[in-house]
Amino acid sequence: MRKLELHWQILIGMILGVVAGLLFSRLGLEGFVKDWIKPFGTIFINLLKLIAIPLILVSLIKGISDLHDISKFRIMGIRTFAMYVFTTVLAVSVGLVIVNIIQPGSYVSPGTVAEISETYGTSVQSKIQSAETVRQGPLQFLVDMVPDNIVGAASNNGNMLKVIFFSVFFGISLLLVDKNLAKPVNDFFTGLNEVIMKMVDLIMLGAPYAVFALLCALITETTNPDLFVALLWYVLAVISGLLIMLILYSLFLYFYASKSPAEFFRAMAPAQLLAFSTSSSAATLPVTMERVEEHLGVEKEVTSFVCPLGATINMDGTSLYQAVAAVFICEAMLFDLSFSDQLTIILTATLASIGSAAVPGAGLIMLVIVLESVGLPADKMAIGLALIFAVDRPLDMMRTVINVTGDGMVAYIVGKSLGKVGPPKVKNWDDNYHPENAG
Repeated sequence: MRKLELHWQILIGMILGVVAGLLFSRLGLEGFVKDWIKPFGTIFINLLKLIAIPLILVSLIKGISDLHDISKFRIMGIRTFAMYVFTTVLAVSVGLVIVNIIQPGSYVSPGTVAEISETYGTSVQSKIQSAETVRQGPLQFLVDMVPDNIVGAASNNGNMLKVIFFSVFFGISLLLVDKNLAKPVNDFFTGLNEVIMKMVDLIMLGAPYAVFALLCALITETTNPDLFVALLWYVLAVISGLLIMLILYSLFLYFYASKSPAEFFRAMAPAQLLAFSTSSSAATLPVTMERVEEHLGVEKEVTSFVCPLGATINMDGTSLYQAVAAVFICEAMLFDLSFSDQLTIILTATLASIGSAAVPGAGLIMLVIVLESVGLPADKMAIGLALIFAVDRPLDMMRTVINVTGDGMVAYIVGKSLGKVGPPKVKNWDDNYHPENAG
């Protein structure tokens, strides 16, 4: 009997999770879900986060050392960074066009604003305070990129840029060492990389059950589904923009890399579904790298650099959401935006995406910075953030899918441009498991 493909297993788990969540909510068993079902989803996310930093460190060092030429790394770095900046600016621009056409803020009544701000006002204050701590000078992101202690940097998944910097520095230095002396180090990282990738395969065995737990818990924790109706036009504006980005990704793949969009999305489906379930690019990163390398055929030296960098600085979905949310809030608060203000949103949202945390909720913190750049008063900002906070989590799930898809798309196009794409080489968790030979 043919084994059901992983993305179908995950999709079934998601559907069953939603159905079970609705059933448990109807029966008043939210406490049961929180105590006995949600922990399995949390454990799964922790396992993915557990190997994210080791995977970046090891695979990036190995990938750079395999290039055998620093000039190749320079070319790859420039193309990768240029594509990420381009897609981010494009995403923000798409968001602004959509929100100016739909104008969702004009559909929100004063009563809805008052009700939601009263319910979520307290929760929003912590996001505003978090944004105060990340406000920084124009070159602060360069300072934050260079760690003063690699062990300390590697202890926190929010420090991905620091780990990437150290890995690149180490990999380039390894290229400049005598080959005979470098060989044992290369062999060590080659073996360690295979072990970590096998850990990804083993963790993914539990993916269908984990997404069931995550979705079931999310449904039971949803406090007021009626808010979706009240903010329907805002939600539709965000979703429309995200769908347009998927179409643009398909066109880029087809015209610039001669890749069938259907094949690409089929290969990336498990990573996309996990991104939706976890709302975290960082947690999904190990799966993203595994799908790009093994199922799309992009060579490791490209995947190991492009994907971790993308999980840190490529926030297309989040940047698009910020553009829509910023204009929506200003409309609802009757705060007029000029054309220059909207250009400011493009610039600020692009810069804010660099180095932002690839974790759930980071988009709201970035949004505070964007709203401050256009001069929205603090009292109106608090009310506006409360307005979108009500539906932020499900939209966060959707925009994380775009973030992860964008990482895969850029990795494939950069790999194709460098001649670093070959046939897929799928590895299974039990490829080297032969119980009949035991003993």
